[in-house]
Amino acid sequence: MAYSLAGHSQIRRILIIKWSALGDIALSTAVMEDVYRAFPNAQIDINTLPPWDGLFREDPRFKRVISFALRRKGPLASLRWLREIRRSAYDLIIDLQSNDRSRLLLTLLKLSGARVPYILGNHARYPYNVAPEPLAHHFHISELQQAALSAAGIPVTTTHPVIHVPTRNRLRAQQLLEQYGLTERRFAVFFPGCQASAPLKRWGALRYGSLAIYLCEAGYDRIVLMGADDEAEECETIQRICGDKALNLCGQTEVLDLIPFCAKAHVIVGNDTGTAHLTAAARRPMLAIFGPTDPLRSRPIGRSVHTLQAEIFCINCYRKHCTHHSCMELISPEAAFELITHIAP
Repeated sequence: MAYSLAGHSQIRRILIIKWSALGDIALSTAVMEDVYRAFPNAQIDINTLPPWDGLFREDPRFKRVISFALRRKGPLASLRWLREIRRSAYDLIIDLQSNDRSRLLLTLLKLSGARVPYILGNHARYPYNVAPEPLAHHFHISELQQAALSAAGIPVTTTHPVIHVPTRNRLRAQQLLEQYGLTERRFAVFFPGCQASAPLKRWGALRYGSLAIYLCEAGYDRIVLMGADDEAEECETIQRICGDKALNLCGQTEVLDLIPFCAKAHVIVGNDTGTAHLTAAARRPMLAIFGPTDPLRSRPIGRSVHTLQAEIFCINCYRKHCTHHSCMELISPEAAFELITHIAP
């Protein structure tokens, strides 16, 4: 059923649910921005999970950040969640997670007697009373979220992640840029890692190293390597290949430092990883390299984002283990370099 809720005077309290993971949360901030613009006079709260609550603690769009460790704490955390959400008396709940757990909790919320006039989800199932028509089989998650907002009459206009960066993170990024003499330099940022549970998403340090050499020969002053502590080995290998041209900042930044830092980069290159989704908010030319996952469904969003994927018989297999890893082996550093010369001349 379609509604026209945007600007509705009776919508005074709104809850947005988006629990994880980093990449999914980052791309969901585009529709969060649309909700914020559609309800300028409403109180908007966000419900997420630790550690992602830190992304929103100083975001002026949200009055409250509600965070429970639902996965680790089990039934006790779920009970606390139900009590908190029921007590808050929301007029509109927007479930951007829309998985079995969030649907179950919202169902229990309604069965407990909570009166929430509108519950918006990605699928037309109970307990959602606002939901989009089914989309085609291949769709990006952001398209599904946009369709859900459209079903509620909320204008969809934001095309990129919108993430508030606190002043201290902007200052930290600026200090790093100045410390390493990057403020007036042409540099690329590489995110060569990904979460440890999905190693097939990694293009590989040797290929990143070769791409770095091509870029330096083409006039780039530095290649900045970034990532979490568990991606250190990947970055160290690339650094050995590149020598002095590589600047290894792996593990030396906070998540929200990345956006203002990358806003000064000439190009960003990364795998299908949460940091690529996050730094799409910097709106700089980005090359996202895809292997076993489908870029049509999970690419970072934004007009400056471009993807590269090999055409192979087992494309988009979404496997966690593979005996040949051909989807990444077939993407050459030369092909990546050629695409970069077009998107970031």
